[in-house]
Amino acid sequence: MLIGYVSDERYVAIPGVHVDIERDGQPVAFATSTARGALCADIPPGEYQVTLVRDGFGSKVVSLRLGDGQPHQFRLLSDCLLGYVWPKWVRTGERSEFRVHSVEPYRLSLWRYGWRKEPVRLLGWFDEHGPRAVMQITPDGDYTQTGVRWNSEGYGNPDLTQFVTASERSGLYYLHAEAESGATFAFPWVVAPMRPRTPVAVLASTNTWNAYNNFGGRSNYINATSLPPRPVVNARQEMIRYQQPDVFDEWGFPDDQYQPISFERPEPCNDLALDTEVTDPIRGRQQCHLAPAEWRLLAWLEREGFAYDLYADHQLHAGQLDLSGHRVLIISTHPEYWSREMFRRVKRWVDHDGGRLVYLGGNGLNCEIEYLDAGTMHVRDYLNRQGGALGMADPDDPAHYLESRFHRAVGTSEASLLGVVTTHTGIMTAAPYQVQDASHWAFAGTGLRNGDSFGEASLHERVNGGASGHETDKMSVSSPAGTRRLAKGQNPDDGGAEIVAYETVSGGAVFSVGSITYPASLLVDEAVSRVTANVLSRFLAPT
Repeated sequence: MLIGYVSDERYVAIPGVHVDIERDGQPVAFATSTARGALCADIPPGEYQVTLVRDGFGSKVVSLRLGDGQPHQFRLLSDCLLGYVWPKWVRTGERSEFRVHSVEPYRLSLWRYGWRKEPVRLLGWFDEHGPRAVMQITPDGDYTQTGVRWNSEGYGNPDLTQFVTASERSGLYYLHAEAESGATFAFPWVVAPMRPRTPVAVLASTNTWNAYNNFGGRSNYINATSLPPRPVVNARQEMIRYQQPDVFDEWGFPDDQYQPISFERPEPCNDLALDTEVTDPIRGRQQCHLAPAEWRLLAWLEREGFAYDLYADHQLHAGQLDLSGHRVLIISTHPEYWSREMFRRVKRWVDHDGGRLVYLGGNGLNCEIEYLDAGTMHVRDYLNRQGGALGMADPDDPAHYLESRFHRAVGTSEASLLGVVTTHTGIMTAAPYQVQDASHWAFAGTGLRNGDSFGEASLHERVNGGASGHETDKMSVSSPAGTRRLAKGQNPDDGGAEIVAYETVSGGAVFSVGSITYPASLLVDEAVSRVTANVLSRFLAPT
């Protein structure tokens, strides 16, 4: 009888797991997992204690009922170094718990990531008296929905605290874990101010970080609806993302079929080598559009003398980011996933309160998320693509074109705020921009004229080639009246990002670059730096 499957933190089947099954303290069966990770045993339905052991993975004991339902999903955690803080965002003076998985003693330190990587303090060495006692245990089943709940078992001693208190300076922090063997893992922490301290607010795209985080076997890009009934053996042969003719078929299901995604998981996609410097090329497929890439913007702001307060997405949603206390809000890199409340707050601030929005990213606000609580989000993902577009016809009015998933879900296109919306053209290409409106004040002091190129230099390694790239946004019929196109990327197939600007009757203003790769050029391209500095200086000037 099939009683379950065994898989790792990627939901990959683990063969050769030795299993003891006991009842009332007596062994009743022994089993070994197959190539598919399957466990079979001839046992009657009932309550059992199951022990799972395999070299290279953490052993564990599970008490559960077997034999009268769906096969149980046993989950083991591989021998590696991982960690995260919880909560992942706080305000100055608040504290988070650090939760680290290691099978050996490790050293933990806190750093602030700005123009300089600044060591804040050593948190100490961590180990325990028992064998492998700082190894964490993951829950069984689909913990991408519930979180991994580390430090919940065997961490009850109040004398062995694992908390870190946020410094008084807002910013992006990283915790560095270093094991005795030389293994390392770095994980981010967003520290916001208790109240606004500077005219500039910067929003970290923590929703996007979570959407791309596949720890546990699911993200918004693999197994987006839920985990399949059996663990994967070969991704290219079994997963929807690789088996369907269109990669976006992953998003072809009704919204209510997408299971929640928990923030309470490690984020390997945001890991950084500990010796990384801010002017180094951005290595890795994921790092180029998540926290490591956003670090380049923060570093540039500090290099150029623009003080800022950093916030997480949920802090904007919950009202902890007081927009009235800031003159400028910067969103950057890849702010793809926003809640309706985030959009409503920012649009009202720009349209009616004179707020100034600087959008230094691409594929922004393209999909609505709903917060089920502060640690869980639900993605409203349904996308009925037509002709390769990232939009779709309105199901209630086929003559009405919806420009994005956000437009479909909320009823308003993100272009009504940003001035631009992402399209399929330009994806996975990169190029410099070409100036189209050199008379605009954004180009002051650059020496650029119409037809000139800028933005050739870039730290972006995944899609190298210029400041317009990876995913790109363009003007649409939803762009506000009076939106001016200042430059356009020279990407093939008319896929270049469009730099636009507009003003509101309230004195508000928006400047958008429409490109994920733009922040990767800030530190290394003189013209990109000067244009961005011009915008911030103008937006910060008193009216």
